[in-house]
Amino acid sequence: MNILALDTSMGACSAAVLRASDGTQRLNALQVEMQRGHAEALMPMVDEVMREAGVGAGDLDLIAATVGPGSFTGVRIAIAAARGLALVTQAGLFGTDSLTVMARAALTEGLVADGPFAVAVDARRGMLYFGIYDEDARRRDGPLLIAPDDAVRLLPRELRVVVGNGGPLLADAASAGAVRIEPLLTALQPGAAALAEIALQGGETTATLRPLYLRPPDAKPQAQAVERR
Repeated sequence: MNILALDTSMGACSAAVLRASDGTQRLNALQVEMQRGHAEALMPMVDEVMREAGVGAGDLDLIAATVGPGSFTGVRIAIAAARGLALVTQAGLFGTDSLTVMARAALTEGLVADGPFAVAVDARRGMLYFGIYDEDARRRDGPLLIAPDDAVRLLPRELRVVVGNGGPLLADAASAGAVRIEPLLTALQPGAAALAEIALQGGETTATLRPLYLRPPDAKPQAQAVERR
């Protein structure tokens, strides 16, 4: 199976090709941290990883994208690209949330969890994008848009680790209740490499991909101008 994975949901832009055949896997991936410019960066990354992997558009079996939560515009970029490529190539579509991808990436980056751990991303305005995962990065709860104090109430008693840039916020809220949570991998971002691995194991396809927005967009339509008399 040949999988193309795309992520533009948060503070990085990434593309990956995972080739799996006869029990072997080969991964080619690119990831660049950026706060904006994902739309311009994504397709050149796709071209590069496909060229490195020796995979043509017609060879793709599955195209995966993160569906959110994250940047309102960023989430839409990867989804639109995946939809367009699937239409051209007739490949299947796969999507999952960005926090689940971060949980898998945390294990890849060396997190050793002997029990559940949390993923927390600073969603601003005093809120977190939040999820709870078991030691194998399988989702137990979330993704949620939630205040740190409320997130603490959801933590399993045995949970002691949180990853993501919202980790310090969750740890501070937990300490107020005499609960110790250690923030790790605070620069962690969702990435296409981890997404490709999830897609390979998940194997579920969908007819289309839809953004997962946990809050309304910041931009609002302008009020209609008052007619001058």
